[in-house]
Amino acid sequence: MERYATVRPFLEQLASVVPWGSTAVGSQIVAAVKALPRVTAARKPGAEHVKGFEDLVTGSWRRLVFGNPKLDPSLIDRPAYVFCILEALHSALRRRDVYAVGADRWGNPRAALIPERLWVRERTSVLTVLGLEADPRAHLRELAGLVDDAYTQVAAGLAANPSVSIKGGKLHMSRLEAAPLPEGFKAVHDPVQAMLPRIDYPELLLETHGRTGMFDCMEHISGSPLRRDDLDISLAGLTVARSCNVGLVPVAKAGAAALTEHRLLGVEKGYFHGEGIAAASARLVARQAGIGITDDWGGGLVASVDGMRFVVPVRSLHARPSPLYFGVGKRPRGSTWLNTVSDKVMGLGGLLVPGTLRDSLFILDAIHRLDATEHPEVITTDQGSYSDIVYGLFAICGYQFAPRHADITDTQLWWADTAMLEGELTRDAKAVNGWGDFNTLGLRRVSLPAIVQHWDDMVRVAGSLATNQVRAYDLIRMMMADGRLTGLGSAFAHYGRIFKTLHLLQVIHVEEYRRMIGAQLNIGESRHFLARRVFFGNLGRLMRGYERGMEDQLGALGLGLNAITWWNSLYIDAAVKQLEAGAMGIRGGRISPEIRARLSPLGFEHINFHGFYPFHRPDLGEGLRDLRDPAADQEED
Repeated sequence: MERYATVRPFLEQLASVVPWGSTAVGSQIVAAVKALPRVTAARKPGAEHVKGFEDLVTGSWRRLVFGNPKLDPSLIDRPAYVFCILEALHSALRRRDVYAVGADRWGNPRAALIPERLWVRERTSVLTVLGLEADPRAHLRELAGLVDDAYTQVAAGLAANPSVSIKGGKLHMSRLEAAPLPEGFKAVHDPVQAMLPRIDYPELLLETHGRTGMFDCMEHISGSPLRRDDLDISLAGLTVARSCNVGLVPVAKAGAAALTEHRLLGVEKGYFHGEGIAAASARLVARQAGIGITDDWGGGLVASVDGMRFVVPVRSLHARPSPLYFGVGKRPRGSTWLNTVSDKVMGLGGLLVPGTLRDSLFILDAIHRLDATEHPEVITTDQGSYSDIVYGLFAICGYQFAPRHADITDTQLWWADTAMLEGELTRDAKAVNGWGDFNTLGLRRVSLPAIVQHWDDMVRVAGSLATNQVRAYDLIRMMMADGRLTGLGSAFAHYGRIFKTLHLLQVIHVEEYRRMIGAQLNIGESRHFLARRVFFGNLGRLMRGYERGMEDQLGALGLGLNAITWWNSLYIDAAVKQLEAGAMGIRGGRISPEIRARLSPLGFEHINFHGFYPFHRPDLGEGLRDLRDPAADQEED
């Protein structure tokens, strides 16, 4: 209450300047906000000044507003009432029951959905793209059949599954131990790593550009096709400066026209922008598919999404406090780089998230903002990044959401009763369903009628997300009103529970599926470790306070990581071929796919990120650098 004097001067502008809009639920709050100047202007505000808004004063606020012992019983505590309404306004803004008309961040996400008049025309095409029908009943019956088959199959195999048990109405799953390395792995892995040529980071970027043309994807913001002959040198210098977080001073060279500070600043403003960086990164993703060994790493259909935390020591609207990740002090604030990594170990895109907000609110936004043209089908993430709504949103958009569940003991499993589609309930299902011990887990029914009721809006949301007209973050917050789901949110949650159950049953039954999730998440962690090595300047902290600057710098880091991954992939492939041709005594046979799949392109011991930065285009033609002799003393190199 002691901050009332600070807040009071802004109440008039808050009520009259901001163009407030609301849903039916938030209309009373908007009216109360607009009436605040009348309350603050009253000499002795009483109950008549807040008539019609008494329902907004709830909980402990009622005692503070109406029961102040220092005031006459007919009067209200003005500061307490003001802060009560402001708290209600803030909560309504977060769930978007109240919004600022025309605003970006605090605007109405419903307004960004495909308009009703266009939806009538576009509905059929959206349904076709998503592979869905206007009437979901047949689709839901098919899903119910899949759930039934999954329960039956998993229940039949429980006795032979030593890692899973059902006791006392609880499902228990043992910890998955690390898979043993393939036989002969070390005899291949160590020579391959030792054969990779030593190289300076700038030369790696220039060689990668020479082979892929990645910098050619960075167009001038004016659209001009004219380019300097030495533009690639300038762009390589900027990539080093921003991805290593060292600034322009260590990179700029007065004697080189392409690397003067003036030239670098001009190129950064004209070419080094988010769209160009994303296009260059996408070029690397596409070109990596032509390197033979990457086929053993994956098919590009699986990707993981994970956050990398950065301290932001400067003032910024896009940083939030978190003592766990950013420490304590005068300004312990930071941001999260939510990045997507494919099973081919290439970064597919990234998203800047203020602070450490739950990743699950942003994962779908990250997937819909990928740099690569080919999108994955299976999305993995850590256990803290899922909810039933997220499962539903991913499913209706055509993705299989596969988060890692560290402990499924208390996880609720569901089943789909198709009799609900006819207005009935199946009785005594446990006696005939053949699900064995799963019937002791307290399985709950998915509300299929709720899905049918909101199906058209659900498909409309999916179409709006696919066309980037609305952020999934805003929609999820809108569908969760103070922890209580709205009708549409409940429909998405019930739809997601079907896919969550299918996912968990697959985790229980198929060990390879469980290992695939863990292996993909390990790739993301290893890539973050490499990112820390590259982003070493300024103690690894983000020094830019504005959002676009942060995004461009993290985009440069992502581009640098993809360039390293592409270059390492190329030379690992060459090293494996040389070993198969007879080096190190390996003759007459191909290295097994199991060993090839374990060779990672995220090594960096052979790459120099520090000290003097030489920028020389390598003159290699169509050939590669000479591989090192793995038997030689590497310290002499």
